[in-house]
Amino acid sequence: MNVVLVLIDSLNRHHLSVYEESPVSTPNLDAFAEKAWRLDSHFVGSLPCMPARREIFSGHKEMMWRPWGPLEPCDARLPRLLQEKGYSTAIVTDHYHYWEEEANGYIQAFQGAELIRGHEKDFWRQPVPVDEPVPKWVENIERWRPGHGRRYYANVKDFRGEEDFFPAKVMTDAVGWLEENGQGSPFFLQVESFDVHEPFHVPEPYASMYGDGTGKERFTIWPPYQDTEQLAKFVASARPEELEYLRSQYYGKLTMVDRWFGELLDKLDELNLWEETIVVVSTDHGHDLGERGPFGKQYPHYDSHANIPLFIWHPNHRGNGRGISGLTSTVDLFATVLEAAGGVVPDHTHSRSLLPLVRGEGNGREGLIYGTFGQGVCCTDGEWSIFKSPANGGPLYYYSSMIFKSMDVDSVALPTGQGHYVPGADLPQWRVPVEVKPLSQENFLFNRAEDPKQRKNLWTSEPQQRRRMLGMLRDLLAEEGAPEEQYVRLGLES
Repeated sequence: MNVVLVLIDSLNRHHLSVYEESPVSTPNLDAFAEKAWRLDSHFVGSLPCMPARREIFSGHKEMMWRPWGPLEPCDARLPRLLQEKGYSTAIVTDHYHYWEEEANGYIQAFQGAELIRGHEKDFWRQPVPVDEPVPKWVENIERWRPGHGRRYYANVKDFRGEEDFFPAKVMTDAVGWLEENGQGSPFFLQVESFDVHEPFHVPEPYASMYGDGTGKERFTIWPPYQDTEQLAKFVASARPEELEYLRSQYYGKLTMVDRWFGELLDKLDELNLWEETIVVVSTDHGHDLGERGPFGKQYPHYDSHANIPLFIWHPNHRGNGRGISGLTSTVDLFATVLEAAGGVVPDHTHSRSLLPLVRGEGNGREGLIYGTFGQGVCCTDGEWSIFKSPANGGPLYYYSSMIFKSMDVDSVALPTGQGHYVPGADLPQWRVPVEVKPLSQENFLFNRAEDPKQRKNLWTSEPQQRRRMLGMLRDLLAEEGAPEEQYVRLGLES
């Protein structure tokens, strides 16, 4: 059985009409969803981009042990496990983090890779010098993200039509790979579109499809959400029309991604591959668009970016647009793809195959946890969700066979220990003290069934449910083997 895994970065579940009423036109994703299984309670695991991908590649949850970083030397590598089963493996992607120093080891696991250059801050072209004039829309980016606008502009200034933009290149190259390699030995093809990720830079007709396409001459297309102080200033100064403009460009970019995703579906039709190919479509996380104030996917991890879309087509177990309600998580993609290829899931992973759900067996997880390293941890049983933020004080370490500086931490000190800390890791690890500024120290409890938008915090008013969910959180942390100091840091030691 062939396997195609499609990841569309920052794809919001609530902007797909197969999940909720949406103003965004996505006819190709809709059509795929109508033939596949739709998983309704699929959640992020470790956030953001590369932590999610470590879960997919290795089956190992990351957020309790370490921040954004490379694959560990002892990590399983999904493409290599598939190669051992006789599969041809390849990735087609513009997700430039793969070839940054902080994320080494992922694409090297494939037999072949098509890398589409130039997105976001990719070091592709020489940055435009600071004394060289740039268009107004680039200046608007520079106001909030100094240096980023000129870097991005250098990469895209020669783009003329939508064929030059990243979704078109990714999906076109994926189609080309299928034409050359889709009829031989079983294959695993991973297709990753960094869009719908910001900057929200889209050509016509998409720029004007949901609003005023000339807005980038007045507004930024790239809010500064990673910098909390800058984000607060931006949110305080942004007028309603600027926020609406940003949403309209996200919508336009999603429709553009969908249009080119359709090319991939058409090629699967043309090559008659549906009967012998499992196709999985998902994302790493969603992206909040200022509905609550913040942008991005930072803690607290509300469902708006944590409850993510997942669709699975299996020719022997056809979904026909039906939903699966069982709880599932990003880390489960590892075991799902491996089982589809006839492989055996290694010991000491956190991954569970989703194929039993597709076959009508089992009910999913009873509960799951998710979050970002050094921030709070979230837990849901499907009906209730609890967000436990860091308490005052408490140590924080990352554990790794390597010493590295991650973009997700504020400072790194010399290691204070060396040994076997991570369950199942056959190489010793360093214990490295780090500092991370908490984004929130408020705790949250939500009834998802009665309050799906998670507007009413019941932490104080529902003590029985709070105690129950805190108990589930502790049990899940223990089941995953979380370091002892995490209980202290989160105020869960008693």
